[in-house]
Amino acid sequence: MHELNAIVAVWRREFIVFRREVSRVVSSIVSPLMWLFLFGAGVGGTVEVGGEPYQAYIFPGIVIMATLFTSMFYGVYIIWDRKIDVLKAVLVAPVSRVAIFFGKVLGGCTDALLQSVVLLLVGLFFVSYTPLGLLAAAGIVFLTAIAFVALGLGIGALFESLEGFQLIGTFIVFPLFFLSGALYRLDSVPGWLRVLSRVDPVTYAVDALRGVMLGRHVFPIALDVAILAGFAALTVLAGSLAFGRMK
Repeated sequence: MHELNAIVAVWRREFIVFRREVSRVVSSIVSPLMWLFLFGAGVGGTVEVGGEPYQAYIFPGIVIMATLFTSMFYGVYIIWDRKIDVLKAVLVAPVSRVAIFFGKVLGGCTDALLQSVVLLLVGLFFVSYTPLGLLAAAGIVFLTAIAFVALGLGIGALFESLEGFQLIGTFIVFPLFFLSGALYRLDSVPGWLRVLSRVDPVTYAVDALRGVMLGRHVFPIALDVAILAGFAALTVLAGSLAFGRMK
């Protein structure tokens, strides 16, 4: 119970910070909408994907993109908290570092999920899905957020400079996004690119979300979710170990 209270306390602190940073929330929502309306409308004027309007086809990928970037760069807050000595005050509390780590993971996932829900509601103008489909989409987004918040926190625990984290974070997220099939059909790319896409965990998040929203998926949705859950478990384990060894 003591550890659970610690998790809730850390989550609450992260959520309060989230509510106060309105500009960060707005920018994290506006950026994917620009991809959807500007890039999607521009390419969509000349392209359809299997009879599906291009904006509708890429919409699940844009939602996952927003989740990926928000979750991964949440690790910046570890470095920032360390610089202003907030993290030091938290770490000396009589609770395990694992509890603190899980509280931060839940805080980051809450942030990512709330922002993605706004995008999912905007998606009602492009995609017609049922309340059950919306619930399934939120579940996939939450699972994706767990994986990449944990990864971001684990990487953040290894760095002391914001610049170093941002460099590594950018190096990771852009290839993951562009290889995921968020903007194109996986069966329309060269074989070597298809192989790289299949080892990209974001591919399965996009495929699962596209499946529940549009009914279009390359892999069985159960396989997508299983791979995504396995990757999330791996990043949570690695992230908690890195957090536990942080100085």
